[in-house]
Amino acid sequence: MGVARGLGIFAGTLVILGAGIYGPVTLVGPLPTASVTALPASAPDAASVPPALPTTGASAVTEAPDTAPLAVAGTPDAVPMAGITKTITALVVLDAKPLVDGAPGGTVPITSDDYLNYVDYRDAGTRTVTVYTEDQWTQREMLQALLLGSSNNHADTLARWAFGSTEAYVEAANAWLVENGMTETTVVDATGLDEASVGTAKDLSRLAALALTNPAISSVLAEPVTGLPSRRGITNTTTYLPEQQVVGISRSYTDAAGICLLFAGDVTIEGVSYRFYGAFLRQPDWDTLETAVTGVMESARAGVTPTPVLAEATPVVSFTTAWGDSANGISGASPARLRWRAATPEIDVKTDEVTSAGTGTKVGSISVVDGSTSARTSLTLDGALTDPGVFWRLSHPIPVIGALIDSLND
Repeated sequence: MGVARGLGIFAGTLVILGAGIYGPVTLVGPLPTASVTALPASAPDAASVPPALPTTGASAVTEAPDTAPLAVAGTPDAVPMAGITKTITALVVLDAKPLVDGAPGGTVPITSDDYLNYVDYRDAGTRTVTVYTEDQWTQREMLQALLLGSSNNHADTLARWAFGSTEAYVEAANAWLVENGMTETTVVDATGLDEASVGTAKDLSRLAALALTNPAISSVLAEPVTGLPSRRGITNTTTYLPEQQVVGISRSYTDAAGICLLFAGDVTIEGVSYRFYGAFLRQPDWDTLETAVTGVMESARAGVTPTPVLAEATPVVSFTTAWGDSANGISGASPARLRWRAATPEIDVKTDEVTSAGTGTKVGSISVVDGSTSARTSLTLDGALTDPGVFWRLSHPIPVIGALIDSLND
């Protein structure tokens, strides 16, 4: 209670007592409103089958680019990420030079430097797609070569085309990573051949979500190779275990990185589709990777369930009256969505001014944000806040008269 308000109530009490109207005021005047205390957010029910991640290497899965991982396993450290680096290249270039879904985009000329770059990569035995001086590639064709063909020479050419030099690209890419919350991931090149281009599985699972929610990248990954790239013999290196409903984004290997996979997994539960995103790094061999991916898909099909955004009758606040009654404000029904090991939702409660009220009375509203889902539901009492009666009113003049003064000031 503020000093000024306390003095006002004291003075008001003296006036009322002096005027001889103490009894009527206290018997019919308004009651003080109940105090409201937020209750600790309850942890969500644990999934019966959590994400099954391998103990080898580093791995993580997430639901969206802006949510915490559903699960992380293996080393938490940043490790070499091989061709996953090219997914960063694609996103950073698209950030600088957006490409409308289905459009060819700008023209990327192949210079003599680009051709010599191709020859160097080819002679070193790394992945390339053939180019010739004075070729004219569209931006979309470049992305096909970069993403589907995992072409190292196209990674460098795109970086130079968008930023003037690979050095300028590297600077822009690291700034982009920080802006997008991937602060434990760093690139020193556009290809990932340099083992100093490193990332954590946690960051890169979010990268997978960013990639597949970008219309240009998702369409390139989903459509057949067309145009000039098809005449240069590109084969899709990203497809992996489609029978398991896996959507490959990048599949690569270097001696430093081991086998790396950036992917999404799709499951259908009760006719509704659910997608999660993942990164597996430093897998020692292809059999281990296949076992790991099959395991996480099986755990998704068993663990993803339709659950409400906030369970009905969850206590979120407590109401306490000046005369000692108390009751919880509980949530009403909210829509269900498919989820897997859900995080504790963010809850914003708006309460009405409550003095006395019966069980089930609506006393406010709740806004809930759970990942990418938001909902509103009612706030009701799980018990009664009763009128304190005549004796309490007569024996507690200050809170009653304080409520009267507050009501006159409203």
